Amino acid sequence: MPLTVVLAEDSPLMRDGLVGVLTRFGHEVAAAVGDADALVAAAREHRPDIVVTDVRMPPDHGDDGLRAALALRRENPELPVLVLSQYIEQSYAAHLLDLGSDAGVGYLLKDRVSAVTEFVDAVVQVAAGATVVDPEVVRQLLNRRHDPLQRLTPREREVLALMAEGRANAAIARALYVTEAAVNKHVGNILQKLELHVDGESHRRVLAVLAYLRA
Repeated sequence: MPLTVVLAEDSPLMRDGLVGVLTRFGHEVAAAVGDADALVAAAREHRPDIVVTDVRMPPDHGDDGLRAALALRRENPELPVLVLSQYIEQSYAAHLLDLGSDAGVGYLLKDRVSAVTEFVDAVVQVAAGATVVDPEVVRQLLNRRHDPLQRLTPREREVLALMAEGRANAAIARALYVTEAAVNKHVGNILQKLELHVDGESHRRVLAVLAYLRA
């Protein structure tokens, strides 16, 4: 049965390729957009059978695509969501799997898209209510060590590395070409994931840096 899909991917080449694959298998791409805000607007307008989105995209070039998908899912708990990621991020997979709904959810590495039939099968399964997680993600989840730094996303690790160089949030924002508000959010996430509950922001930043240097 043909599906109506809203697709979000900031790379025009990748986006066109995904549209081509889905339409070749008989599905309709109601909208193919390049940023998280456009994803939310398109999903609200078209009410698709499934949302397929990249994790990292504008406006902040962080996990904007994932956050947009989670926001849409909160608005409509029955909306199936399939997230594509360049890298394995256990925290992203955990966020998706913790959505607490009977609607389908999926997390695939972008490399999997090259296996065209597998990708389209995953789209169909998620739209039908299944949970589809990339086998490599499952393997790493099963084999992960209890290292708190493993909870951090690649962007959060970059922020923490710059914190270890003694840079303030404004300098980190300039180095990563993101807003200072985005850096503030990343720092908060780092401190929370490392379970650093000591009073005083500066003290907690020092403890976070020490955790990074010991890893």
